[in-house]
Amino acid sequence: MKLVVAVVQDQDSNRLSSALTKNNFRATKLASTGGFLRSGNTTFIVGTEDALIPQLLDIIRDNCRSREQMVSPVSPLGGNADSYIPYPIEVEVGGATVFVLPIEQFHHF
Repeated sequence: MKLVVAVVQDQDSNRLSSALTKNNFRATKLASTGGFLRSGNTTFIVGTEDALIPQLLDIIRDNCRSREQMVSPVSPLGGNADSYIPYPIEVEVGGATVFVLPIEQFHHF
C-alpha cells in the first residue's frame, strides 16, 4: 500500500479530480498555496495498492500540464532588495509534484 500526495495547480484540479473518479481512485482534495508564486494549488491525497501506482502516475501526468506564465514578483518585506526584479518574468508553472510514500497500515472505518 502506498500514499500518493500530488500537489497540482488549481487550473488542473478539476480535470485531475474527474480523471481519478473515472478510474476508480478515491482521493481527498485539500486547498493549498504554493510557496514560490504564492498562488493557489490543490493537494490530492490518494491511498492505493502498489500495483496501481503506475496507472495513478499516468493519470496525474496526463492531466497536469506545465505551462509558461508571466508573473510579477512580490517585493521582499524587510529582506534584501538587491535580488528583487521589479518587472514581470516568465516562469514555468503547473505540472504536478508527486510524493509516493510507503504505508505501514491502512484502516477505513
